[in-house]
Amino acid sequence: MKLTIRERIMLQGCLPPAGTFVTLGLVRKLREALSFTEEEIKDFCIITNDDEGTVSWKREFEADEKDIEIGEKMNDLVVSTLKKLSTEEQLTEQHYSIYEKFVKE
Repeated sequence: MKLTIRERIMLQGCLPPAGTFVTLGLVRKLREALSFTEEEIKDFCIITNDDEGTVSWKREFEADEKDIEIGEKMNDLVVSTLKKLSTEEQLTEQHYSIYEKFVKE
């Protein structure tokens, strides 16, 4: 699935911090796939501000997408997590595009 810089960051934030041994292994692999390479950090000028908990990058690269392989189990986990956020009215504007890509209602 093709994901933008913002979508990759938002999706990482949606992944559960706890689960079964099997689920945690899948989450770890997906987090690695969503993370940025040294080349991407340099090319997109990605900067993290740990004090504020924010990530920034050159806006001209906002639409740049990377094809991330997401298996069926992880896709199901992402969909259920996003639906739960929606049910709890915790979705934000930043979640909108990943919700559209993953949840097909």
